[in-house]
Amino acid sequence: MSAGAVVWFTGLPASGKSTLARTVSRRLERRGRRPILLDSDELRDAIAVGLGYGPKARSGFYAALANLAVLLAKQGHVVLVAATAHRRAYRDRARKQAGRFLEVFVDAPLEDCRGRDIKGLYRLAAKGKLRSLPGVGVRYEAPVHPEVVARGGRDAEAVARLIRLLA
Repeated sequence: MSAGAVVWFTGLPASGKSTLARTVSRRLERRGRRPILLDSDELRDAIAVGLGYGPKARSGFYAALANLAVLLAKQGHVVLVAATAHRRAYRDRARKQAGRFLEVFVDAPLEDCRGRDIKGLYRLAAKGKLRSLPGVGVRYEAPVHPEVVARGGRDAEAVARLIRLLA
């Protein structure tokens, strides 16, 4: 069995985290790997109904997400986590728990993220209806030393680098 790993894709909302993680997942599958993709939006809908977005709720959610990713990685899976996790402490906690951890910073300008605002989060924040949006209502803490920096969700070089690191 291949060594497991946790690969955490972080960046502003709508920066391309899920897009990049899905691309990496498909590439790994073509190489015979069976990665597991944990998308925070999907997981919130599936297991964290009514959890909220306050500091305590977010801390609990990201701790649970890190625990799940580490558990699966210890079983030999490459776990791709697409989650903003706007505080470094959330991601650092996962790094400390994981045997093998790669942090991917999906670095997209705020204006680009606003332009891709599929869920309407930035529009809600602009109207004052969403005060806890990372990068707008709450501070987003970018990684200090990520293993990979991607310029948005379609960065082919970042995908290739990740595939090499996971080989």
